[in-house]
Amino acid sequence: MLKLLLSKLHAPVYRKRLEVLTSLLLPHLRDGDAVLDVGCGSGQLGIELMERAKEKMINVRVSGLERFPRGDEPILVTRYDGRRFPFSDKAFDVVIVADVLHHENDPDALLRECIRTSKRCVVIKDHQLSGRLAKARVSLIDWAANAPYGVECLYRYNTPAEWDSIIRKHQLTPLAVYSSIDLYPPMLNLLFGRGLQVLAICHVPTTAKDQIVAA
Repeated sequence: MLKLLLSKLHAPVYRKRLEVLTSLLLPHLRDGDAVLDVGCGSGQLGIELMERAKEKMINVRVSGLERFPRGDEPILVTRYDGRRFPFSDKAFDVVIVADVLHHENDPDALLRECIRTSKRCVVIKDHQLSGRLAKARVSLIDWAANAPYGVECLYRYNTPAEWDSIIRKHQLTPLAVYSSIDLYPPMLNLLFGRGLQVLAICHVPTTAKDQIVAA
């Protein structure tokens, strides 16, 4: 019963999230781009991106990657083992990893795979600890968003300084960083949006030699 209630409450919140994220991502997409959404869940971000891009006369192809595909996604979804992506190097123009890294036991390994399979950009969307009671607020919204789908929450989040360090560590070049995002409807945004959300659109290293991650 609780999961059903959370799922119904989540729908309008997720709708707003999709609108905001697609608006921020669209300026960085090019006609003909192949995009991978890592941990795509329902696949709604992918279909929203394609539809919004088409309105701007830009054709992009978004596919998804999931450990446990749901089976009813509106985009093509590939299953993987949670380690190496089943794609060749530079298989996609843009790789998106949205609210996934904080669920990973080894986020560096996942980010390396995102970089390996991208020709141009990696998009990191995640939570961050900024402001009063940040850990409690992020943990609550994380649990509420994932409980209906049985997704485990590790409750491990980075500060803005830690995100900056991760981007440098992986030799990524920030093209745009949004350290405060109005991601949710107004009242929820006051508690769970703004400085608790981060979006970094980064250019990937141009060669394998550049992609050396410090230990």
